[in-house]
Amino acid sequence: MPAPMSINPLNSDVVLIVDDIPENLSLLHDALDESGYTVLVATNGESALQRARQSRPDVILLDALMPGMDGFEVARRLKADFSTQHIPIVFMTGLTETEHVVAAFAAGGADYVTKPIRPQEVLARIAAHMQNARQMKQARSALDAFGQATVVVRASDAQLLWQTPLARRLLAEYLSMHDDLTPPRLIAWLSEAKLAIQENREPPLLASLHNRRLLASLHDPSKLGHEGEWLLVLHEENHQTAIENLIAAFRLTQREAEVLFWVTKGKTSKDIGEILESSPRTVNKHLEHVFEKLGVETRTAAANLAMGRMGTGRVD
Repeated sequence: MPAPMSINPLNSDVVLIVDDIPENLSLLHDALDESGYTVLVATNGESALQRARQSRPDVILLDALMPGMDGFEVARRLKADFSTQHIPIVFMTGLTETEHVVAAFAAGGADYVTKPIRPQEVLARIAAHMQNARQMKQARSALDAFGQATVVVRASDAQLLWQTPLARRLLAEYLSMHDDLTPPRLIAWLSEAKLAIQENREPPLLASLHNRRLLASLHDPSKLGHEGEWLLVLHEENHQTAIENLIAAFRLTQREAEVLFWVTKGKTSKDIGEILESSPRTVNKHLEHVFEKLGVETRTAAANLAMGRMGTGRVD
């Protein structure tokens, strides 16, 4: 049996083969190696899990029936682990009965090949899944490099599939998320956002924290070429930064700028009073000073002028 190989310096596509039969490992190893893949091997479920977590292969070829932990259980654990759940799994099985095929897909398999193994068929299946895995890896690397706060969830059950480091930090800070389970607030927001999309309106606020807000936009998977997945782009809005910009732009006091900021958010004097722990009458008095300094006569005009300075859209 060939010894496990380390990932080569050329960073070629990596395939992990999991099988307890040395002859199968040797046959597949030679075929994949000759086709330019970097090949890793594991002979049981525990070593497969360890190697997958350490090496993050692009595709896993997984034997369905092995002593001890079988391939179905290995797949379920890989899909439950945030670090490996995105890796495509191709099952290798001699079991073609419907219930076994269903079990393979239910465990998280992306495809399957039947034994006896035909290397050319395996190579063709691997190539197809490798292309998609490569595109996903490139997209994720680009998002990570540019510091994007992006989250991918499964549309059917809101299962968190992947997130960039910035998204993980924001979700932990705003929604107290410290594991890989989708926070209840995010699940509720998804339902609200889907309805908003159907009604052609803006999605609701995701969360707020002191003077900051966490906004999110939801992208339809059919438009991204990944049916069954939703892409969320998170954006943090810092109230205090916007308020300081208004102070500098219009020479407002702190409280005048705070009132104007909330006017741009469509809040009434009563709402603003509750937010700032003041009376509506006091809020209106601040608004009079704001109108005078901005040279306007209405809340809408003041909001549009302020939003222009903050770089956001107009109020109609």
